Amino acid sequence: METVWQVEVTKKPMDEKNEFKMMEMGSQKPEKEKHAGRVKTPQASRHIYALIFIQVVIVILFAIFARYDPKTAQKNAKSVEHGDNMIKDTYAMFQDVHVMIFLGFGFLMTFLKKYGLSAVSLNLLCSVLAIEVFTLTYGFFHLHCEDPKYHYGDAECPSSKPYIDINIVSMISADFATAAVLISFGVVLGVTSPLQLIVMTILETIIFVVNEVIGRNHIGAVDAGDTIFVHMFGAYFGLAVIRVLYNPGHGKSEKEGSSYTSDLFSMVGTVFLWMYWPSFNAGAAATGDAQQRAVINTYFSLCSCVMTSFAFSALVSSSRKFEMEHVQNATLAGGVAVGACADMMITPAGSLAIGALAGILSVCGFKYAGPFLQNKLKIHDTCGVNNLHGMPGLFGGLLSVLMAGLASHETYDKFSGGMEEADKGLFEIFPAMVSGTSASGQALKQFLAMLITLAFAIVGGTCTGFVMKGVGKMEKMGLDDFYNDDWNIDEMKEKEELPEELRGLLDSIKVNA
Repeated sequence: METVWQVEVTKKPMDEKNEFKMMEMGSQKPEKEKHAGRVKTPQASRHIYALIFIQVVIVILFAIFARYDPKTAQKNAKSVEHGDNMIKDTYAMFQDVHVMIFLGFGFLMTFLKKYGLSAVSLNLLCSVLAIEVFTLTYGFFHLHCEDPKYHYGDAECPSSKPYIDINIVSMISADFATAAVLISFGVVLGVTSPLQLIVMTILETIIFVVNEVIGRNHIGAVDAGDTIFVHMFGAYFGLAVIRVLYNPGHGKSEKEGSSYTSDLFSMVGTVFLWMYWPSFNAGAAATGDAQQRAVINTYFSLCSCVMTSFAFSALVSSSRKFEMEHVQNATLAGGVAVGACADMMITPAGSLAIGALAGILSVCGFKYAGPFLQNKLKIHDTCGVNNLHGMPGLFGGLLSVLMAGLASHETYDKFSGGMEEADKGLFEIFPAMVSGTSASGQALKQFLAMLITLAFAIVGGTCTGFVMKGVGKMEKMGLDDFYNDDWNIDEMKEKEELPEELRGLLDSIKVNA
């Protein structure tokens, strides 16, 4: 044993010396080989210039219009009180949603065995771009006067220049909008270029804001957990995009499958999303009892969803075993389905029932709806977004219609005797009822918001798909480029190679065998 050890010790310096001499003699790999044989053409690299140009424009627009919110982020008589209350009420949930966006969604999409690095990286890129675009777009719909006492456009407003006020609430709203973009990203995962994703992110974020302003401000729909405005919108926007981009090669690539390691990383994303989903559904709810209900309802809906997802996953499997696709995705459907009525009085038992049905619906979607969409409608859904966000989103939206129609003072204000009428629970959840809207009228508002959201998603996604199709002609991704990290990430050949020590060990095992 001692002799062998000495041989190994003396051999290593000799190898390093020889390697150094070889490098001195100019034996380095050619640049093309170093980059795994792929160097993008200028036509396929236009995303570089697009990113630089877009960021310059965003910086200029921020410099002209954006400012710290004078009420909470600039010193005044009540800024400490208001700013502190906003931090206490919102910042913890903002951080939770932030984790969902960048870790949860990012790692959930790493299930593709050859696309993990691209999934996490492009998730980060699309997220930050969506945040910036949303802040500007939403801000232009909600402009402020220089003096925060007045609204911009009022006769009393002394300034002619409008301002976009930024605070913690606007930041968490940006994260919600980003979730819609990432849901659509899941549909086109692995089959789109960075430039196509940049185009989709910008256009979808703008359309998202327009739809939400119409649904919330003009129609008067309520959606605490964004089942309608985020999940349903993002899912059907993405499905419309991929229908326009349809390529038979999307479903024929050998790289589309998963591996043990990629499934494990994807489960990390699932766990992060599952843990923090109550904050996503409660983040925009009214503070106090409504926010408490949103957390409770989401928590138990998710628990029940896991139970039925596991049960039905094994039930529909020919081997009677759990399928990782179901475990990674269907277990989250309860959070989607309960979102629109998360702050409503659905009762704890009701939240369990919603979660159970959502899990069953999602598993059946993966088993039956997914293949139908691909084979009959030519819609290739990489992540099964329709099964996690689309169908549960429709289910949740219809639940909000039902719960709005059943809403009454007897349900929401059993213990609110002595309070001002405008402060009672029913009016807090359904503000339109303050001005005389009936329960059936509110139910109609919910249903109209669903229809308009579907229209914006499908029409907007179709138009965006055609723009992306035109952009894609510049880069011409081939069958080998789909679901392939090498299309986006440098030096993939070297990253995928086995370490020299491990190759030597395997060679020695073969010789001894």
